[in-house]
Amino acid sequence: GDIVLRANADGAAVRLTRTVHNDGSFPGKKRGDLLVRKGSVGFVRDVGVFLQDQLIYQVHFLDCGCTVGCRAQELIAAELPWIDSEFEFGDWVEAATGLAVQGQVLAELGARGQVMAVRRELDPIRYEVLFADRLLQVPASAIRWPASAMRCAENVEVPA
Repeated sequence: GDIVLRANADGAAVRLTRTVHNDGSFPGKKRGDLLVRKGSVGFVRDVGVFLQDQLIYQVHFLDCGCTVGCRAQELIAAELPWIDSEFEFGDWVEAATGLAVQGQVLAELGARGQVMAVRRELDPIRYEVLFADRLLQVPASAIRWPASAMRCAENVEVPA
């Protein structure tokens, strides 16, 4: 999926790996409204920089007829196989069980963490989750949505 990591990706066909909701910057829609569903394919129209160090790709999605700004972590090359996943980059999750390596508990049951990467190339999919200061690679069965994430309709982030 490195095609989208280049600054000169104009015209590249890309697939969105995370559903995008309006953060308040999309005209004509309310904050929190669905803009584009994960799995949708679009084409890079332009690449810009946000906060001096984040590349933002302006991607036009044909199925909704809209153009939205996407971070590199939210895109893969469209020709790559699409493997849907429960969790995506940036999602707040909690440990569904205590997570330990060689008997040392690294994350307690219920510990909050943030998904930093989805390893779709692994079978089954694995997630890289940052719990406090530890980055752990875990299967889907080891994490769950926090109970407070059910407020997502209000687009409220779950604190770490």
